Amino acid sequence: MSHSIVRRADTVERMSDAPLTSDGAGARYLDTTQRMLAEAAQAESAAMSAAAQAVADALVAGRTLHAFGSGHSHILAEEIYYRAGGLKQVKPLLFEALMLHGSAQLATQLERISGLAAQLLDDHGVEAGDVLMVASNSGGNAVSVEAVQEARERGLVTIAVTSVGHATSPAARPTPHPKLHEVADIVLDNHGVPGDAAVPVEGAGTRLGPTSTVVGAALVNAVVAEAIERAAARGWEPDLWVSSALAIGDAANQGS
Repeated sequence: MSHSIVRRADTVERMSDAPLTSDGAGARYLDTTQRMLAEAAQAESAAMSAAAQAVADALVAGRTLHAFGSGHSHILAEEIYYRAGGLKQVKPLLFEALMLHGSAQLATQLERISGLAAQLLDDHGVEAGDVLMVASNSGGNAVSVEAVQEARERGLVTIAVTSVGHATSPAARPTPHPKLHEVADIVLDNHGVPGDAAVPVEGAGTRLGPTSTVVGAALVNAVVAEAIERAAARGWEPDLWVSSALAIGDAANQGS
């Protein structure tokens, strides 16, 4: 096996051993993402603390953290589910028709339909005292906004992960309802630019390099880590996943 890997590697034509150029699109994307993450880490510190406290309170009370997002934002719901070192008390709301692997165009239309969120929450099962985290970069889709509104009416604490810059931009798609950051209890702003793609590239015709997933994943993982630490300090016994790639993983996760 190792011999065949080496042999295949030997056939690869290496165009250059040089690192990314400092002014190239790749380097500019990394610089932009690092800057946005640094900005978010500082500016959203209080919001992350509030979100962590809400999740910690739910954990101590034996409640559940639910996570939802449509389109690419569903990635953040999966990001905190069944992850090494992550909470077992996470229940993602993953509705395939709102993802992209079936039909991206259909998913885009479905996420704009009013009334769908209430049915999804009914089917998913939420209870007062739980926490619902909803990710939507644009903050403008009906299903995300209504999921938060419905959850609040049902007694859940709601956390939004969104781009306030996009939601409040005149370039954003007009909607007949409020934006996500206007209805959630706690708002985590990913500090992304309108349209998400952040790097201008000459000749491309549009900006490249979306940042919402990278920054959003960092924010939600920070919240979960802080929540676990706070809950444990109050006597809650952490119930966490172990990487199944480790020798002890399968045994540690058995029965969960």
